[in-house]
Amino acid sequence: MRAAGGRDPAAAAALPLLLRALLIATACGLVFALLNLPDGRARSSTAPGESRSLSPAAGAAAGGERAAGGGGGVRVSVEQGLTREARRLNTVTEEIDGQTDEIAAEEDERISKSPPDTKEKIWMMQDQLIMAKAYLHFASPQGSAHLIRELKLRIKEIERAISHSSGGSRVPRSAMQKMKAMELTLSKAQRTYPRCSQMTSKLRAMTHHSEELVRAHQSESSFLEQVAVRTLPKGHHCLAMRLTTDYFLLDPKEHEFPTRDIRQLDGYYHYAIFSDNVLASAVVVNSTVAASKNPGSIMLHIVTDALNYPAMMMWFLTNPPTPAAIQVENLDDFKWLPGDFSSLFKVKGVRDPRYTSALNHLRFYLPEVFPSLSKVLLLDHDVLVQKDLSGLWDLDMMGKVIGAVKTCTSGESYHRLDSLVEFSNPSIFNKFDAKACTFAFGMNIFDLNEWRKQGLSATYHKWFQVGKRQKLWKAGSLPLGQLVFYNQTLPLNRRWHVLGLGHDSSIGRDDLESAYVIHYSGKLKPWLEISIPKYRDYWNRYMNYDNTYLQQCNIHG
Repeated sequence: MRAAGGRDPAAAAALPLLLRALLIATACGLVFALLNLPDGRARSSTAPGESRSLSPAAGAAAGGERAAGGGGGVRVSVEQGLTREARRLNTVTEEIDGQTDEIAAEEDERISKSPPDTKEKIWMMQDQLIMAKAYLHFASPQGSAHLIRELKLRIKEIERAISHSSGGSRVPRSAMQKMKAMELTLSKAQRTYPRCSQMTSKLRAMTHHSEELVRAHQSESSFLEQVAVRTLPKGHHCLAMRLTTDYFLLDPKEHEFPTRDIRQLDGYYHYAIFSDNVLASAVVVNSTVAASKNPGSIMLHIVTDALNYPAMMMWFLTNPPTPAAIQVENLDDFKWLPGDFSSLFKVKGVRDPRYTSALNHLRFYLPEVFPSLSKVLLLDHDVLVQKDLSGLWDLDMMGKVIGAVKTCTSGESYHRLDSLVEFSNPSIFNKFDAKACTFAFGMNIFDLNEWRKQGLSATYHKWFQVGKRQKLWKAGSLPLGQLVFYNQTLPLNRRWHVLGLGHDSSIGRDDLESAYVIHYSGKLKPWLEISIPKYRDYWNRYMNYDNTYLQQCNIHG
């Protein structure tokens, strides 16, 4: 609550109340000082020359506090202490009731548009509202039923008055009358519950209980979200099992694609997808072929793990991306990889497969995966290609190894290098700029010849070993990639790659429609029920739900 500016006439009229509040404040000041609970919901700072007025009763207590300021010792106003704790309790209660930060922000925005005098009155009503709710919580069932009914009525009246006054040019006369009525009711409540020690104990218990409920709900929500993210839907498991079974029922001669040797030719536009998700890979392939001006010149390379290799093969054997050529390879067939490669990236306490997958780190072995290629375009399995990407092969890479869209703009510090990497370590601090802009993985063109020339494979192994010895960055391949390709990145126009469809629901339609590639980066993948609905249709365009396998596994758009 804000201190009243100047002398409040109502405070002078409430002199007896002031003396009484002073006695209570002196007796209970030590209790409140020990509690010292922080304000749960901070107000925006008052502009110079402005102040928020207290309710008359609270103003009297505040005046008494100022008067006693020269006496030394603890001088904590009962009204201010109760209001501070009630505000905190009110915030916790709002969280439990499902009120969002967006609602509070909208209310604050409406209030901010009001003239200064109107804002003062609205803030006074909000303070009255908090005090009334606090007294209502303190009231016992054996207490005054009349006072309880009166508090509930005044709360509803003030809530309506705030709603009608927010954003207006002035506070209606009826609202002023409601404020006076509320002030009288608060005075009655104060006389009914004069013992601050009892109120403080009850408030502390209620606050603790409410905070425990909030923590429990947050923990449960986080757990369920993680389960949803890490667990494929039942239909996807069904699909993998059916495809795997049918693959092993094929004649061995039918296990291979007829264009296997074509992957070594540089006359093709080579696209790489490292994935263990059959449907996701199918959508990337379908969208890439559909968007291409010359799909016959496309060679698609899919690398998956041993478990999903049969299912991935069977899907593309029965759904070939004609006229493009395709190759599916098993990670375990890369004998040049370390024997423990699949388990190298496990991090204690991190179970999210997005961060621990060996396929995610295979991007750092591109020159070895494609020893005969000079350029390759790497796509994550949670992207959609909307326009022809052949222009990326014609870019002048200017001696850089990777082409990527940068992810930071002015003021977005969480997209800078120090948000991913620990700069307290000298080996990091001396070699990198903490404020350097990060770039996005998910749609990247690689100059493999330049990669080999710069010796970046050795750079990768160096930083990987450093990261194994010390925890210098967050889990996953993104932070490591920022170090490996530091000063080796060619910035691409943002239209090439629009990110955030897996967590940001505010991306505009114009940005989506003009993008070459859209990326469902984040937890809310389009094949999950928790995905953002308005983005799911983009993904569904490239999935034929009439497919027999999808029908059998009850997979629908």
